[in-house]
Amino acid sequence: MNGFIEPIVGRYVHVEIDGEVNRIYFEENGSGIPLVCLHTAGSDARQWRHLLVDDEFTRHFRVITFDMPWHGKSNPPDSRYGSEYRLTTASYTATIRAFCSAIGLERPVVMGCSIGGRIVLNLAIAHAHEFRALIGLEAADFQQPWYETTWLNRPDVHGGEVCAALVSGLIAPGGPEGARNETLWGYKQGGPGIFKGDLYFYRVDGDLRGRTGNIDVNQCPLYLLTGEYDFSCTPEDTLRTAAGIPGAKATVMERLGHFPMSENPGQFRRYIAPVLQNILDKQKS
Repeated sequence: MNGFIEPIVGRYVHVEIDGEVNRIYFEENGSGIPLVCLHTAGSDARQWRHLLVDDEFTRHFRVITFDMPWHGKSNPPDSRYGSEYRLTTASYTATIRAFCSAIGLERPVVMGCSIGGRIVLNLAIAHAHEFRALIGLEAADFQQPWYETTWLNRPDVHGGEVCAALVSGLIAPGGPEGARNETLWGYKQGGPGIFKGDLYFYRVDGDLRGRTGNIDVNQCPLYLLTGEYDFSCTPEDTLRTAAGIPGAKATVMERLGHFPMSENPGQFRRYIAPVLQNILDKQKS
């Protein structure tokens, strides 16, 4: 529609993480329960743009998305230019908690996808009391690596194109072509070595096997949703993880892959709407 202005508001917040101030870009829309959404490895918060303009959700939720440092519009910290980027469980957790504190959120809901889904499990293990609910998309305590990361940051290879090629098969068939292209475009624009650095967390440092059994869903409800076409974090990985967490709710999403919120927003909506409604009902009770 010509001239239509979306209600999304974008701003920067200065956040101290591990002793250094980071200038983090975030977008938001809506009011009510704060809902912080975490993007996938090597991409940025544009993946959540459809959720940000959903009138039904933003009527009850303050939907907030942010670009992790080094991603999208969030530059690396000043002292880190020229150094290798490597995401760890500790740095990822510290970033999320610091961001929520910096913008004054009180017990937000956090929803993350892929690496964001994995870190949601760590939040449930170590910081459950800080959150109202946690939602992990394409989340499991561990997945067996299926790719070679040395290709992701080489001078003789176009990093963005090889990153997009690597993840292209993780998008379910039959979805909107425009949404598929947009999802891959985010990967083509990633900074040099960023996808590889995120995968250090996903492949090496973020192994949560043996720890998730201590999650108490009575303190903080946990929802796990995985696309049936995801062969990175398979439905079996998610169901296995959920089976070891008493009370965790797991759902396999039909016709979706590894990027449900961006690859097919309409289909994803069918699955996330009941989850958000359940969280809203608990708030009212």
